[in-house]
Amino acid sequence: MSSSTAPEEGLDRALLAVAGVVVLGAVMSILDTTVVNVAINTLSRDFDTSLSTIQWIVTGYTLALATVIPLTGWGADRFGTKRLYMLSIGLFLSGSALSGAAWSAESLIVFRVLQGLGGGMLMPAGMTILTRAAGPQRVGRVMAIMGVPMLLGPILGPILGGWLVDDVSWRWIFFINLPIGAFALFLSLRVLPKDEPQPSERLDVLGLVLLSPGLALMIYGLAQSSTDGFGSAGVLVPALAGLVLLIAFVRHALHKPNPLIDLRLFLNRTFTTASLTLVLMVISVFGAMLLLPLYFQAVRGESALQSGLLLAPQGIGAMLMMPIAGYLTDKTGIGKIVMPGMTLIALSTLWLTQLEGDTSYWVLSADLFVMGMGMGFAMMPLFSGAMQTLRKAAVARASTTLNILQQVAASIGTAVMSVILTQALRDRLPGAPSGGGLGQSGKGLPAQTRDLMADAFGHTYIWATALVVVAFAAAFFLPRHKPEPIEEDEPGGEASAAVLMHA
Repeated sequence: MSSSTAPEEGLDRALLAVAGVVVLGAVMSILDTTVVNVAINTLSRDFDTSLSTIQWIVTGYTLALATVIPLTGWGADRFGTKRLYMLSIGLFLSGSALSGAAWSAESLIVFRVLQGLGGGMLMPAGMTILTRAAGPQRVGRVMAIMGVPMLLGPILGPILGGWLVDDVSWRWIFFINLPIGAFALFLSLRVLPKDEPQPSERLDVLGLVLLSPGLALMIYGLAQSSTDGFGSAGVLVPALAGLVLLIAFVRHALHKPNPLIDLRLFLNRTFTTASLTLVLMVISVFGAMLLLPLYFQAVRGESALQSGLLLAPQGIGAMLMMPIAGYLTDKTGIGKIVMPGMTLIALSTLWLTQLEGDTSYWVLSADLFVMGMGMGFAMMPLFSGAMQTLRKAAVARASTTLNILQQVAASIGTAVMSVILTQALRDRLPGAPSGGGLGQSGKGLPAQTRDLMADAFGHTYIWATALVVVAFAAAFFLPRHKPEPIEEDEPGGEASAAVLMHA
């Protein structure tokens, strides 16, 4: 290698400074998707509300994330990536401050949505800034830096959240973002390179108006079924209204040149199969991530911090397997990687159907470690494999679509599992208060009551297991051989980016 190219190959001080700023934003966004789960039991108790209501603190945040992800590309062109990134931090900080000052469950849900509107743009805007600063020769090593908060977030988030809830206040799981965000804003102003806005395509406003309320109404109707019953007007009216809006969005997206989500991508069989597998897996796994802290606190009487520590094996398993899965994805077909991962997830979720009031923590930790290994082996290969058979012109749109699907699936998973758990608790403990006794500590409960509550959790995991089995069936159709390189797009070929690919 010549000396003239050596400086481009190194990670110089300026690039590392940019990476540091982006990592700060990523840390806030990723931690906030993990710290709240261990606080759900405390929030349910402090606001004296049911699980079906308090779960919207998680569902509303992830739905807001999904809403703004497709706006990021347009916003970066319209305002410039630096301004968009700083705006995202500002929105996130405003939502964090207001969430920490919330006076009711309803106000906290609204402020979490505001927080999600900022958090949803932090990651994609930061990644755009970083890839532009690094250039093609250094992007791999820079992405490895970005992988650190992604790997550590699921481990440290619940532990940090548990410590704050137990020893400080639940409000500080939001207030802790303020000094980090203020520092990130200061560094963004000083460090990030200036870029000029370059307005390109117009924002698909109609698509946004149809898609976001449609998703929200569908999930709201689903969540209401835990209190109103599936056949009630409170469930059917919002659910059907949401369905109508989503059908209208599909019709609109198929006839617009640059829609909010390019549905023509789903003409690609590999992309469709990977997307379906991802959605089913996320619904199950993210639902499980909500249930486990509740089990530890409401059934076993553990503190929020102890719950966070008990969840750590899952994050450790994922952290160990993700680099291996990434390496294998470049070498072979994703079907050979995802199938073992889905097998581990299915087996570990199936074991959780046997939860009891005194299940051994050693065995439970081993099960969570296996589940984490499965997630590490399945999640990233599904993302990268879905785009291996697309033309380059379609990759950016495909990445946006997959991120939206992941966040929507997480919202659905949270809502669905909370509905099933609430109903199961009500069936087993008919005399219990709203929420089946959640929000209380299991320490003082009779052993029989704890066993009945644990049985309700086990029943909920039967549904989670069923979803994983369907996801496993979908993963069976993923390619088992590395795809052939995609030819470069010809001029004007962008419209045909989502082509039917060979098996």
